[in-house]
Amino acid sequence: MPAADPAPGAGRPAVVPVGAGAEGDPAVDEATARHWDGLYQGRERRWSGRPNPHLVDVVGALPTGTALDLGCGEGGDAVWLARQGWRVTAVDVSTAALERSAAAVAAAGVTARVEFRRHDLARTFPAGVFDLVSAQFLQSPLDFPRTEVLRAAARAVAPGGRLLVVEHGSVPPWGAPEHRHLRFPTPQETLADLDLDPDGWHVERLDAPQRQATGPHGETATLVDHLVLLRRR
Repeated sequence: MPAADPAPGAGRPAVVPVGAGAEGDPAVDEATARHWDGLYQGRERRWSGRPNPHLVDVVGALPTGTALDLGCGEGGDAVWLARQGWRVTAVDVSTAALERSAAAVAAAGVTARVEFRRHDLARTFPAGVFDLVSAQFLQSPLDFPRTEVLRAAARAVAPGGRLLVVEHGSVPPWGAPEHRHLRFPTPQETLADLDLDPDGWHVERLDAPQRQATGPHGETATLVDHLVLLRRR
């Protein structure tokens, strides 16, 4: 049963920036910020608003605690986690995404359970340790130090906590032609890239689950994702 929000906020939760967030701020690459802001500002809603299904599948049975949501987008995962009773730190580089997430969290009445932080993960990473670190489709068409960011995500997992990485395993049929040649790292390759001490981690899942997806013009397809679930000892 989802835990009740102990004190639903009357307004939207504040976004806590890293640095001033103004042009020239070394904590944020402005070209990166403009790219992602443009992606969100170009459409009224970019994503469905529902949580990622693999997150629900994995986390639904776990005891609640603190969660770090990397690349929170429009807040579907943050809202779902908060409704289950997690205390969430939600992170994105896009102020447009953070504003939409904050609106979704306020509409769901879970503002007391979610804190927003602006980070360009290529430059800064949230401080602290968490019972769950979730990286859902943290992939970018821009230059992005994926391995370094995922290693930082692993370092942010508290003892007994989990790292959940879900990534695209294939390009959807409606993907841009120039993307159809892309090859995505397998779960086994992602695990190897993390370079973790095997005595300090237990591998719970390394697999390629499928999900049904709907394209921008209503077309449907079965997509393959890559999933890594690790528990810190």
